[in-house]
Amino acid sequence: MLLAIVEIILRGFAVGLAASITVGPVAVLCIQRTLSKSRRSGLMSGIGVACADTMMAVIAFFFYSMLQAQIERYSFILQVLGGVFVVVVGVVIFFQNPVPQIRRNRAGKSSMWQDFASMFGFTIANFVVVIPYILAFFAMFGIGTAGEDEDIASLLSSALIIVGFFCGAVVWWFLLTSLISMFRRRFRPRHMLTINHVAGIIVGLLGIYTILSTFYSTIPNGVLH
Repeated sequence: MLLAIVEIILRGFAVGLAASITVGPVAVLCIQRTLSKSRRSGLMSGIGVACADTMMAVIAFFFYSMLQAQIERYSFILQVLGGVFVVVVGVVIFFQNPVPQIRRNRAGKSSMWQDFASMFGFTIANFVVVIPYILAFFAMFGIGTAGEDEDIASLLSSALIIVGFFCGAVVWWFLLTSLISMFRRRFRPRHMLTINHVAGIIVGLLGIYTILSTFYSTIPNGVLH
């Protein structure tokens, strides 16, 4: 029982962590606040993003659960498409140049609450992009729900996945802002290009792994002997 709970939380954690590894406008603002203000400012901004992402993950998981029968029926196609989508996102991240945006941004005086609220609202405003992105990772990691005759187990499983998702997102922002703060005196905007490249490669590899593992799982055992 305990192992099953830990596995469910870790799956949600993996989705939250993977879905947060993007160095787009949101991450640029969090990094910029870390550099120009403090690590706490950057972390509170990141937690605002994590809370918004978690709210959208609840919505995404709700629709994912409603369509569970269709998802299971077309699981192969959906996992492959999810993997392809993630690879495309990885390529986009790799070739993004956040330097001009960092140089345009200037952090004014704001409280921790304002840092949190502004990034929460900014992330929610991009729900059209974020929700399909999270759905792709749900499909990619093969997260499902319990059967209809197991309502309590299904509810508990869903809650644990969302808890894991939030923890994964928060861990990402904690690690990112801590790393940036550690090297803030030596950090230059051009270093964001390196972060983009690393993040893009990681996300792309996740997508490629999903595609390959999906095809591999469909190969009959006899073919391998």
